[in-house]
Amino acid sequence: MAFLTTKNLKGDIFGGITAGIVALPLALAFGIQAFGGIDDPAASSLGALAGLVGATLLGFFAALFGGTHSQISGPTGPMTVITAALISGVWVSSHGSFSEVLLAMSLAGLFCGLFQILFGIIKIGKYVRYIPYPVLSGFMSGIGVIIILQQLYPLVGLKSPVLTIDMITELPTRVAGGISLNALWLGLGTIAIIYLFPLLTKKIPSTLVALIVMTCISLFVDLPEKLTIGSIPAGLPVPFFVKEGIDLAGIDWIGVIKASIIPGLTLAGLGSIDTLLTSVVADNITKTHHNSNRELIGQGIGNMISGLFCGIGGAGATMRTVVNVKSGGRTQLSGMIHSLLLLSILLGLGSLVKYVPLSVLAGILITVGWGIIDFKGFKDLLRIPKADAFVLIVVFLLTVFVDLLTAVGIGMVIACVLFMKRASDLVEGGYSSSVMTNFDKESPWNDEGGITDEMRQHIYIQRLNGPIFFGSITKFQEVMNDVPDDAKIVIIRMRLVSFMDQSGLYAMETAIKDLQARGAMVLMTIIQPQPMYMLKTMNVIPLIVPEEHTFKTFEECTEFLRKELSSNNLI
Repeated sequence: MAFLTTKNLKGDIFGGITAGIVALPLALAFGIQAFGGIDDPAASSLGALAGLVGATLLGFFAALFGGTHSQISGPTGPMTVITAALISGVWVSSHGSFSEVLLAMSLAGLFCGLFQILFGIIKIGKYVRYIPYPVLSGFMSGIGVIIILQQLYPLVGLKSPVLTIDMITELPTRVAGGISLNALWLGLGTIAIIYLFPLLTKKIPSTLVALIVMTCISLFVDLPEKLTIGSIPAGLPVPFFVKEGIDLAGIDWIGVIKASIIPGLTLAGLGSIDTLLTSVVADNITKTHHNSNRELIGQGIGNMISGLFCGIGGAGATMRTVVNVKSGGRTQLSGMIHSLLLLSILLGLGSLVKYVPLSVLAGILITVGWGIIDFKGFKDLLRIPKADAFVLIVVFLLTVFVDLLTAVGIGMVIACVLFMKRASDLVEGGYSSSVMTNFDKESPWNDEGGITDEMRQHIYIQRLNGPIFFGSITKFQEVMNDVPDDAKIVIIRMRLVSFMDQSGLYAMETAIKDLQARGAMVLMTIIQPQPMYMLKTMNVIPLIVPEEHTFKTFEECTEFLRKELSSNNLI
């Protein structure tokens, strides 16, 4: 296995330690958020412990068995929202039984892991690419809003309601009833440090600085103990069936299992999407290729073990993975080291964590929620196709006010129906009816009149055949990544690209910027009306590709090359 090599040992150690430092406050915060719907003083310490256990065990075993070399796994926003809904629901239905809450959380983790392993075995990892950008945008933005709304309450020293609509409607009344100004200032100070400290240096994670600084300050202010995490048990995690505080004899097993299966399936689906998207991010940075089905199996094993030991479920975490890669992590060893660091904290520093104010963790999560919101997608709402905008808004609203599984399911159905309608309109308008994209790299030159042998040595032509949309961008990215590094001029032939949606547009924009960053000049020929409309509406033309670098015919392009580039000694 790749992690057995010592070739990058120093980078993996430093990357894993850095990622572990970043993961600590997030593990505590997500764990407490998961138990936020329980009105009991013990909930905070149980949540913090569940977050740490989840980050430790999932992070270790997902790295050990997964298929992405530099992935860091742990509790994430989407997964925690699902877990929080499960825990609060079981707490109410069981009339305040911590035994049933912990058992339901553990079983949901086990079911999540089993489903993810099944996903990997039947090789469905590749189908994640077919989720349209508007669905992901609306979903992630909805998650971000839920996190922010929920954390507004502990930010001011209050207990958050369970339902999103209650979080909105009850906030004025709760605030009018009295808030803790000390908690508020600590939370606002946390947010300020997270955003301002990177202006001084980015070598030290700002979330960790905020956690330590504001916790130390809190020791000198009058902050009630109920507004802090409280003591969390130290020592090695134990399985739920021997865990102290869980009375298996009095459990309503049928009710708990029924309550856990659907959340487990939801966690598996969302965790798989979250993980594989993070894997793609890691690939783009490290120029490697992950094994998506093996990654799902690794995540499944990690979530099963995490659930077995009463840890909350999680997934591949984008921010922690990027931190790991930027710090030198390149193999699975970095993810395992990250977990070992968290384990040492779990074993030895649990007594110190009890002083951390809940408002400080709320401040950390508010910045996480803000970062999840896709502001670019909302900013472009009036310029993207109305169908994409409609899907984004519907998924966003369903995520916030209904539930995540319904949002993704309905969003996918609407996106598919609207895409089929648009494809049908293109056929009726005389465009190609094919919905399969076949990208061919240019090799023969005998049909490209006017190109001399000298010019051919410096020019790379990329033909694109068919629509560029959410189902084809993975293949598009692959062929664009195959453009030689020494290409000085890249000609993108668009004659057969009859349609481009928002996902395809952003993929094209990224590909062009990457080529230009490598020093290549990008030219585009025979752009069809709909893609031209998209490129101009979103200012890809002329801000990224100048008007004079687009041509109605290939002959015009070759004439430009002969007259302009040759005269300027660019080729």
